[in-house]
Amino acid sequence: MRQRDRILEIARTQLGYKEGPNNDTKYGDWYGLPNNPWCQMFISWCADQAGLIQKEAVPKFSVCTDGVAWFQAKGKWQSGGSVPTPGTIIFFDWDHDGASDHVGIVESCDGTTVHTIEGNSGDAVKQNNYTVNSQSILGYGLVAY
Repeated sequence: MRQRDRILEIARTQLGYKEGPNNDTKYGDWYGLPNNPWCQMFISWCADQAGLIQKEAVPKFSVCTDGVAWFQAKGKWQSGGSVPTPGTIIFFDWDHDGASDHVGIVESCDGTTVHTIEGNSGDAVKQNNYTVNSQSILGYGLVAY
């Protein structure tokens, strides 16, 4: 199985997972930052389980802007508005201030709709959909699979 498929398979096994009281999650516990916002720690956990952190294909990060900076520094950044491939890390900017404040994994894209798996989406791991041209998509971290 390819690592791209592996990270998606791992993320899918987590669908429906809900945080406990005070943002408590197994992802925060794994990272060493319990009781914190956890969308980025979910991504790091999935990447670790798939062997991608060890390969230095995805960073271990607990702040969305650190993930963006890492992918940009590696020349592995794609701006919002482009069509992503499955397994790409998607970064969002909900308040449109130029800084990422949420992250997920691209599950698929049909050219007009991006399908994602996200941690800490309504306090759970969920699948979501966005238009490719959504102004809330800051960009994508391209994973070297």
